[in-house]
Amino acid sequence: MIPRIAIQEPTGEGDELLVLGPSLGTSTVLWESTAALLRQHYRVAAWDLPGHGASPAATDPFTVGEIALGVLDAVDALGAGTFLYAGVSLGGAAGLELLLHAPERVRSAAILCSGAKIGTTEGWVERALHVRSQGTASLVVPSASRWFAPGSIERHPDGTGRLLHSLRDADDESYALCAEALAIYDVRALLGNIPVPVLALWGEHDQVVGERQSEEIAEGVQHGTSAPVRGAAHLAPVEQPEAVASSLLAHFGGGR
Repeated sequence: MIPRIAIQEPTGEGDELLVLGPSLGTSTVLWESTAALLRQHYRVAAWDLPGHGASPAATDPFTVGEIALGVLDAVDALGAGTFLYAGVSLGGAAGLELLLHAPERVRSAAILCSGAKIGTTEGWVERALHVRSQGTASLVVPSASRWFAPGSIERHPDGTGRLLHSLRDADDESYALCAEALAIYDVRALLGNIPVPVLALWGEHDQVVGERQSEEIAEGVQHGTSAPVRGAAHLAPVEQPEAVASSLLAHFGGGR
């Protein structure tokens, strides 16, 4: 089932639309600091996962591919044609699915802190069971150490704190359904079908996905490159907004 996805009204200086996708448990807050820099070059719109931020809660199972189709529906509702895309973790996975389902709609993409497969099936099933029994609030403390590199919380207390609140406030069932979607997500064998230029960025301190997964994407697609984000772990846009914005501008061409 294709979930309903809430997307921001695009704002910014450029003509081209740049769509930004979130990591599991986060919201559009993840991109705020980086988006402020990108809006000098593009019209920027971030979206929320089902049951996160402004998106309505989900009750029926969906796949990562169906999340991507939900994003495409949301972009269509904006009246947009082709666009640029950047997504983190699950938002990056949805980006790869978007490139497989509708490559003609995306001029170029950046996949951050993500992979063609993320984690293990068993781990995601266990996560879904845990959240259904104990709620997303039980993930806040372990996520704080997993999401952020040393010093990130001190450098960006507002953004990192608001993201942890986003996790606490996420709908439990929707989070569990996202985890189950990741449990069956695996596009490693399909990367060669992606013709769109792809930049794969990985956080220097990321313990969730790292250099190996980013290089797998870059080497697997038809036109790919990979690069690190120094001083970041899993949520690079809030940890290193200037570095992420610089990498995206270089990859996308600075707003044409």
